[in-house]
Amino acid sequence: MAQITVDRKLCDNHGQCAIAAPKVFSMNDEGVLEFEEIFDDSLLDEVEEAIDVCPVQAIFVKD
Repeated sequence: MAQITVDRKLCDNHGQCAIAAPKVFSMNDEGVLEFEEIFDDSLLDEVEEAIDVCPVQAIFVKD
């Protein structure tokens, strides 16, 4: 299992991560990002794509 953090001070809720990795990231009804802090390693490629497409680089993977 891997872990991610999102810097809420940087995150502008663009939602690009939810498109790249919908099993980990989603947007709630108010348009605010929600995410699974702990995710299965099999989703790491999708999460890395979400990190890459984040326009403000607010997503980080913890080792």
